[in-house]
Amino acid sequence: MMDIKLVVNNKSHILTIDPSERLLDVLRNRLGLIGTKEGCGEGECGACTVILDGKTVNACLVLAAQADGSVITTIEGVGNRRRPHPVQKAFVEVGAVQCGFCTPGMVLSAKNLLDKKSQPSDAEIAVAMSGNLCRCTGYDKILRAVKRASLEGKE
Repeated sequence: MMDIKLVVNNKSHILTIDPSERLLDVLRNRLGLIGTKEGCGEGECGACTVILDGKTVNACLVLAAQADGSVITTIEGVGNRRRPHPVQKAFVEVGAVQCGFCTPGMVLSAKNLLDKKSQPSDAEIAVAMSGNLCRCTGYDKILRAVKRASLEGKE
């Protein structure tokens, strides 16, 4: 067992973990942040995407021990019903939310892109979102939602 320190959604945590525990399991099972989904468990689908020290990662592929000392944002740390993040608002307005399973990872990938580049091209959006799969094939609406969020406040 080992102790790690994490800042998750602006809240500090000190946790005693098994060195083989995945970040995904720590977030869901220990911190109760169930918005981070396990899809494939192999880093292929992006359902478990979180922002770790400013980079999107698949939480199923990161050992919690590797995240020691890191700052993490999960979907629970991005907006809420009363004050949705512009990406969340755009996803709803454009109809990019279908079954919803992939949505948390999609929102985090889009947010991270827009945090780095406020006016990305369509190609840059496609690349940033390429690590997130949607089983409902809502890609057109997802890409339009990200574009819409990038334009918010620019019109």
